[in-house]
Amino acid sequence: MLEPRLRLAINTMAVSIARILADAQPSIYLYGSVTAEDYHPGWSDIDLLVLTREPITEAQASALVTLRQALASRDPDTPHYRLFEGGMLDLGSFLTGGETRVVYWGTTGERIKTSHAFSAFDRMSLLQTGHLLLGKDVRRHIEMPDYAQITAAIADHTHTIREHGRGARSIYAYGWLLDIARCMYVLVNGRPITKTAAAQWALDERVCPCPAELSMALTVRRQPELIRDEGVLAYAEGLTEAIQSFAALLEKALGMQEYQGGTP
Repeated sequence: MLEPRLRLAINTMAVSIARILADAQPSIYLYGSVTAEDYHPGWSDIDLLVLTREPITEAQASALVTLRQALASRDPDTPHYRLFEGGMLDLGSFLTGGETRVVYWGTTGERIKTSHAFSAFDRMSLLQTGHLLLGKDVRRHIEMPDYAQITAAIADHTHTIREHGRGARSIYAYGWLLDIARCMYVLVNGRPITKTAAAQWALDERVCPCPAELSMALTVRRQPELIRDEGVLAYAEGLTEAIQSFAALLEKALGMQEYQGGTP
């Protein structure tokens, strides 16, 4: 059950996007942690995908690219608008991967691009737990990723974790451990799961080489206000070894899947 202010922000955002894109006939989707009932303030983004029948015009893109800031400025007491992330583009280009005008909102900012990367994890989330906010449901045109595509996405993410996964005085250090747990679950079970449930599974099944650190990450996930505690921040700063050891185990499991023919 979404808290009222979050629900109002989602509705306001959907209506605002629909007004700008009315001539393009948008289908506006919510997916990710919010629709999977794993939304945690301080951790979670609000993931949107907007697919239009007609290509987005330059004028529409200009209005959309700054919409988050416009709504946040109009309603400064609602913190949710800056958390919306995702892409907006025409359905045809989304399906083919062709170049088009894309409006992108991300953690580091917003911009107009010529393509939109939509991962296998995102596709699973959209198709299995996504929610149509406004417009016509066009998900019948989108294929569920196969196991080879899923494991390829896990391999890409594992590479990122091995290269960049480090301890830091931030909630994101704990996030690396949750990401690895989710990848491990999907690799073993072949189906998606929330980060919270994946971490609990990894602890219950004893597949994590750093259970104390993952248990701490799970505690902070469930109680994000703890990240303001100096002890919790100091603990996060020392997570490099745990992150890398868990990632190495995922890397090994992924290699075994490849050996057994699980990936291309």
